[in-house]
Amino acid sequence: MNRSFFQILTAGALATIVFDLFGQGLSPLFGFAKLAPVGLANGTLNAVFGSSPKGAADALHIMTGLLAYPLGYLLVARPIAGKILPNLHWSGVAIGYGIGLWVFALYGMAHLVAGLKPFLGFTGITWVALWGHILFALVAAWVLEREAEEPAHA
Repeated sequence: MNRSFFQILTAGALATIVFDLFGQGLSPLFGFAKLAPVGLANGTLNAVFGSSPKGAADALHIMTGLLAYPLGYLLVARPIAGKILPNLHWSGVAIGYGIGLWVFALYGMAHLVAGLKPFLGFTGITWVALWGHILFALVAAWVLEREAEEPAHA
């Protein structure tokens, strides 16, 4: 399961685009809540450092999606799934990982770090965030797992 840095960046970039398109574009277009990942990143930076320089929250959101979350799939979710459920298809692992990202973001970061209500009070944004994180994980995993499905070159 050797992955190139470019493949990890590609997975993160595509997944972040899908996450933002869904959460900030499509969801409100269809009358549901709009995600505010940069707002959450800003609140987290303020809670940890006491302030947030202009642009830092955007950078945190982008770097998390570009590198941290795809690496979490490769270095945490896949190895754990391989030990517990070795025959589980990567899409099942990705869905579980997306739910884990949702818990991390809305309970860990939003509540424990930024001091907001757990899961943002289980309002409309909570459920949009759940689907957004699952979509993120599915897209990232799809890119990262493609190499394993393609035939080897002679």
